[in-house]
Amino acid sequence: GRYLSNPGLQHWKVVKCVMRYLKRTKGYMLTYQKSENLEIIGYSDFDFAGCQDSKRSTSGYIFMLAGGAISWKSAKQTLIASSTMAAEFIACFEASNHGIWLRNFVTSLRVVDGIERPLKIYCDNKSAVLYSNNNRSATKSKFIDIKFLVVKERVQNRQIFIEHLRTNDMLADPLTKGLVPKVFHEHTAHMGVIPDSTLV
Repeated sequence: GRYLSNPGLQHWKVVKCVMRYLKRTKGYMLTYQKSENLEIIGYSDFDFAGCQDSKRSTSGYIFMLAGGAISWKSAKQTLIASSTMAAEFIACFEASNHGIWLRNFVTSLRVVDGIERPLKIYCDNKSAVLYSNNNRSATKSKFIDIKFLVVKERVQNRQIFIEHLRTNDMLADPLTKGLVPKVFHEHTAHMGVIPDSTLV
């Protein structure tokens, strides 16, 4: 989509890959499970300096409820992050903004009595997790734009809770980077995306 004004042969090849993928997965569906304890859980990830043109990182998040994905996004970050911690922290900021809105929206539907607080968001960068849960400001982190520090404030106010998760278990990985087919299919299955048995 970023190259619509001046596409090249490489972009055409990528478009064909996307179309083949869509054709191959048209029989898949998003599923949910019955649960007595409804809890929104977020997964936040990034791809450090993944854009070859601008060297900007890509943020991705996915939110799960009742065993299935209910909201997700993948987008290039608006600024160039100088470290993996900064890129992940920016991704956590984007995820926390959407997560709080999502929790308030689901609560306002009055389908459930309320959503558990604080909202849990998983992150696979230990430095970003430690930084978001630490009240102190380190010299190395002073370059982080002040608007992103709202993440630390939300953790302190118990609106959100950032927790570390192994990279292998990060459900948002397919939104930020290419994965080998086996790992990709494992992740999408955990998102609740499975083949429709009536079409197989």
